[in-house]
Amino acid sequence: MRNGDTRVRGLAARAGGWSARHRWAAVGIWVLFVVLAMGLGSAAGRVDVKDSDQLKGETHTAAKIIEDAGIDEPAGESVLIQAKDSGGKATDADFRAAVAAVVKAVEGTGEVTDVTSPYDTNTISKDGRSALVQFDMRGDADTAGERVEPVLKAVEGVQEEHGSLRIEEIGGASMMKTFDDAFGDDFQKAELSAVPVALGILLIAFGALVAALLPVLLAVSAIMATMGLMGVVSHVMPMSDTANSVMLLVGLAVGVDYCLFYLRREREERQAGRDSQTALRIAAATSGRAIIVSGVTVCVAMAGMLFTGLAEFEAMGLASLMVVAVAMVGSVTVLPALLSLLGERVEKGKIPFLHPESRLRRKRGAERESRFWTTVLKGVLAKPVVSVVIAAGALLAVAAPALGMKTQNLTLDQEFGDSLPIVQTYNRVNDAFPGGTEPAEVVVKAADINAPEVTGALADFKAKAISSGASRGPVEIKLHDAQNLAFVYVPLVGGSDLDKAGESLDKLRDEVRPATLGKVDGVEAPITGQVAGSKDFNDQLAGAVVPVFAFVVVFAFVLMLLSFRSLTVAITSIVLNLLSVGAAYGILVAVFQHGWGASLVGAEGVGAIITWLPLFLFVILFGLSMDYHVFVVSRIREAHLRGRSTKDAIQHGVVTTAGVVTSAAVIMVAVFAIFGTLSMQSMKQMGVGLAAAVLIDATIIRGVLLPAVMALLGERNWYLPKWLHRLPDLTHDEAPDAVAAPVARDDEGEPLRV
Repeated sequence: MRNGDTRVRGLAARAGGWSARHRWAAVGIWVLFVVLAMGLGSAAGRVDVKDSDQLKGETHTAAKIIEDAGIDEPAGESVLIQAKDSGGKATDADFRAAVAAVVKAVEGTGEVTDVTSPYDTNTISKDGRSALVQFDMRGDADTAGERVEPVLKAVEGVQEEHGSLRIEEIGGASMMKTFDDAFGDDFQKAELSAVPVALGILLIAFGALVAALLPVLLAVSAIMATMGLMGVVSHVMPMSDTANSVMLLVGLAVGVDYCLFYLRREREERQAGRDSQTALRIAAATSGRAIIVSGVTVCVAMAGMLFTGLAEFEAMGLASLMVVAVAMVGSVTVLPALLSLLGERVEKGKIPFLHPESRLRRKRGAERESRFWTTVLKGVLAKPVVSVVIAAGALLAVAAPALGMKTQNLTLDQEFGDSLPIVQTYNRVNDAFPGGTEPAEVVVKAADINAPEVTGALADFKAKAISSGASRGPVEIKLHDAQNLAFVYVPLVGGSDLDKAGESLDKLRDEVRPATLGKVDGVEAPITGQVAGSKDFNDQLAGAVVPVFAFVVVFAFVLMLLSFRSLTVAITSIVLNLLSVGAAYGILVAVFQHGWGASLVGAEGVGAIITWLPLFLFVILFGLSMDYHVFVVSRIREAHLRGRSTKDAIQHGVVTTAGVVTSAAVIMVAVFAIFGTLSMQSMKQMGVGLAAAVLIDATIIRGVLLPAVMALLGERNWYLPKWLHRLPDLTHDEAPDAVAAPVARDDEGEPLRV
């Protein structure tokens, strides 16, 4: 063997060794896999989640009835005509003229149908100052936003002729167009800017163009392959645009991270004096193994989303699981092959002042050990009890606001603020007609919708909905005789206040419906709509929290136990990860619910956290935080197996991984922070929550709490009860006859048993 050469065994080592020996075959197989996956995905096409499958409960039942009946509900639009001064009334001549002009103008576009006058439908506000002209867009509701422009211009024309009145349009199509115009390229910009940001940080981290490009290229190829696989898999489990965006986010984060871990270890071994092939074998056995353990753990965490019973979550979970698995496989197969091909050329494109061999970097200290983390660890290991108390106390204080977390689907003004005119229109309509923009929709199905007992029950429901206080009206009924269906639209008291509107919904479901439609045999009357959808989603999510949390925590615990053969390491891993997630929740609630420091991140307190975010954050963060944890603890364990004391092993492990963990964390924080700059409040919450959690995880958790806790535990870190010794051994496959390097210093490598 050559200097520092080492025999290595184990899955990661064997995969890396095979790829290094058959490098062109490994690269060719990977390229073929990516091309084949993309081709199959393109040929198969992607099947997206249907509206009827989005939720369970009454919302699902209603959507299924509509879908089975073959009814395509049109995009509904309303035009608000409102007197600007308090004296104006809907009975005034100029008001009536404006209403007539609106009706004529929108009908004249040829894009609308079923135009109704407020004088016929009684859609006039209680104070008499406001009225609604209502109509439906022709054609498919999903593409109505593309055809609504002439209607909006027609309404603007009427507004110009009636300056004393406020004439504004709002509805599904107009909101779709407004948001597409204002924010449609937000996601695209975020996704496109994430790659250059990651590349820029990698250039700083490696100081060489080729080394920086490898992680990005591998991550992008993993994402492309997964996009193809999503198309194929979607025929079994439907996907969505949201799942695609989450897959891109996760794929870039883990793909770059895994390659970063591998490359930095390979470079470290070369700098320690080992030849390229030996450095590659050691990186395969150490960082490669850490990547497999981390990747499997992340996949298990993502699989937790499959237990929610929510189609959108299931799609996100499966898409994320696939991209992590693909990135993991690529990192331990094609990456070693590329490194073997490149050899020393991986350092090509050296950047002055940034590359480790530059004179300036040598002057600043060529040692890998970070002076900052060395100083921090010196204090932490000297007083571990104080460190644990201060760090854990700080994180618990940060997490405390999470105890008062309130989740709900955000309303239009909460999601976008009042910067857009249409949001102001939304608020005006809700003030004048509480619940008018988001009415509850009762889907009534009967054997004969025109039977006397059914029509009587519908009339009773309409009257009782108002008399019960659930609605102030007007309640509208649309019959579909051919399908024996009736749609009943009920504006809910509470309007955009989802708590109050939720109380009105409960009255409809629990009091009004049983006393009316519920008395007719054979009648189904599920109640849907935005408020109902939000409630059903919350109920479904609440029921999924315990199973998902239990699945992720238990399986992560088992994987850590098998991977490190230590009950203590498994328990501390779970506790520290939960503390990290709790702190992220606390920051979310403080910033976005209470508004504390919201202006610092360009946001505002909206009084609630978007419903899907807490569970989503838990699964994503629990998975991603294992990247750092597995990498750091693996290095600590490796040093301990070499004969170092636990305290020395902790310092060695944390300090020698500080650079790569910092670089990986900076990339993740930067990518997630991009989403924090988007216009939508829900995206801000996701971006800030993820970025804050990763920052906390890579600094306070891995740099202070982990070493302090391990220092306190000492040799008990490696405790495994005798009755657990029969468990499968997934630890390093040590080779006791490893050959030592000529010099054994921290910065030059040591005899390695992997």
